[in-house]
Amino acid sequence: MPIDVKLDDILHDRRMTLTELADRVGLTLANLSILKTGKAKAIRFSTLEAICRELDCQPGDLLGYASEANEPAE
Repeated sequence: MPIDVKLDDILHDRRMTLTELADRVGLTLANLSILKTGKAKAIRFSTLEAICRELDCQPGDLLGYASEANEPAE
């Protein structure tokens, strides 16, 4: 997938668990886990805003783009 989700790295840097973030932003742990693992097909701007607010980061800190040419074959 060309969109790279860096949520795990930011959580580690902030010394915060996924459970703690889920509680702070009002999302289920399952939904945040889907986002963290890169399996999400979409994200609402309101969700992105809440995550950025709690992690004190920008959307670009959470999401990156890797061209498919650089992706390993599946």
